[in-house]
Amino acid sequence: MVDPIILFFILGALAGLLRSELRLPAAIYEFVTIVLLLAIGLKGGVELAKQPFGELLPQILAVVAMGFFLSLLAFPVLRYLGRFKRADAASIAAHYGSVSVGTFAVAIAYLGTRQVVFEEHMPLLLVMLEVPAIIVGIVLARGVSKETRWKTVAHEVFLGKGIVLLLGGLFIGWIAGPDGLSSIEPLFVDMFKGILALFLLEMGLLTATQLGGLRKYGVFLAAFAIIMPLFSAVIGAGLGWALGLSVGGTAILATLAASASYIAAPAAMRISVPEANPTLSLAASLGITFPFNVVVGIPLYHALSIWIHTFARG
Repeated sequence: MVDPIILFFILGALAGLLRSELRLPAAIYEFVTIVLLLAIGLKGGVELAKQPFGELLPQILAVVAMGFFLSLLAFPVLRYLGRFKRADAASIAAHYGSVSVGTFAVAIAYLGTRQVVFEEHMPLLLVMLEVPAIIVGIVLARGVSKETRWKTVAHEVFLGKGIVLLLGGLFIGWIAGPDGLSSIEPLFVDMFKGILALFLLEMGLLTATQLGGLRKYGVFLAAFAIIMPLFSAVIGAGLGWALGLSVGGTAILATLAASASYIAAPAAMRISVPEANPTLSLAASLGITFPFNVVVGIPLYHALSIWIHTFARG
């Protein structure tokens, strides 16, 4: 049976392609995004309160290294095989080394529906993966020079809405613990899937607007937007297994590796690499990779994680 939240995404995409008048009011979309990010952060914070931070440090460092690696891997493919300009290749590489909170939320809902357990500190790893690729993208685009506005870049990356809400949720969940948060569970826990469905409805509408731009920039970018996530998922799943994560945790790390940013990376690239064409990166990440991951990728990454753990046991 198809998860109903995926059907909301398909409804939005179809409505957008058919040029329906359907639109989610901007204020509602803003509210939905805030609740979604806080809910993910709170859930991670509650779990973080249960275990010492030092035990998570090796996983955090390994995941950060993966963020650097995926960006450095994507750049030469785009630059020399795709023949993109240096700034465009660096910008797209940053998007594909960073992560998508929306895809992460869908993966959580997917595993939750199937009662697949996973490590609850995964939101912390999500936050850690946001930053490295953006730094790599900026350095690849222009190198380190006196003209690089690091203060502005750092402000955009670390104090952007997404990071503040995720980290804020983590902090609140960590301080309050499960008992302290019981009074706000109806909004942030019980309504999570309903809020996610509204978010995916809007994502479907936005995806439809990016498909025109994708057709303009050719087959290579479309192929990259599918092949790169598949390859990254293998890296993420292998790392998840090596770090000793459960099948569910491995599936989520594979999903994080396979996802492409459409919130933090575009904002950072806009101020740091303004000569890069944002249509290219958004058309690929939002027009192809996001729907691919939501509809096909997440079940595939879950199956990959099961296979890796089964194969490892012999």
